[in-house]
Amino acid sequence: MSNLPPQTGSEYIQHHLEHYQLNLHDFTFGDGGFWTLNLDTLLISIFTGLVFLGVFYFIVRKFKSDNPGKLQVAVEMLFEAIDKMVREIFHGKSLLMAPLALTVFIWIFLLNAYDLLPVDLIPRILFFFGVGHFRDLATNDPNLTFALSFSVFLLVIFYNFKAKGWKNVAKEALTEPFGVWLFPINFIFRIIEEAVKPLSLSLRLFGNMFAGELIFFLIATTPWWIQWTVGGVWAIFHVLVITIQAFIFMMLTVIYLSMAQELEH
Repeated sequence: MSNLPPQTGSEYIQHHLEHYQLNLHDFTFGDGGFWTLNLDTLLISIFTGLVFLGVFYFIVRKFKSDNPGKLQVAVEMLFEAIDKMVREIFHGKSLLMAPLALTVFIWIFLLNAYDLLPVDLIPRILFFFGVGHFRDLATNDPNLTFALSFSVFLLVIFYNFKAKGWKNVAKEALTEPFGVWLFPINFIFRIIEEAVKPLSLSLRLFGNMFAGELIFFLIATTPWWIQWTVGGVWAIFHVLVITIQAFIFMMLTVIYLSMAQELEH
């Protein structure tokens, strides 16, 4: 599709569903098949991560125990709440769990929050710089959500081997649940069980955010008075959606890691 603004409703939605892509074969902009980067997803993720790290670095540098600022108090309250939930679920000894859970929750929440911006705000700004397509909601890209869930999957494997050792992991995979004589079936079931975890994490987040974004696109094709009324109500409801999705991803991450380090089922 050209860089000209779309005219009809279907063209408008199709325009907003296309990514700003880089073809890695010849480093030109456009779809290059498998070797293609969704630059909008990558740029938004990096920008959001830098902002997130910058704000927390600023809070740490300006930390005050006697007279904390409002931002410091808010972050401390959030961290204490997440740390309490993690301690109730994760019974192992790890200094990584609470910071990991906090990072997952805030980063995914911030990425989801782009869906609350007017759908044409960032694309229209970038249109003047020659960027024809740009999707500012990174969590509607299954490449990102699967990458996040795959990172969790690698941590699950790490905690499995760390807590149980390779012998016990191999014994579990080959003997449970049907006994050693049915070890091929046991092993297949174990592979399916482990593969379902990252798939469920990624597809749940992607599906909910994609559906919410699509509703915003449909609302944007209606008359202005519907956009301001129905769109406003949906935006208020969507605040709950983006928060719940970030919370679910965080909690399932902690649950999967807790299950991985348990010595007994």
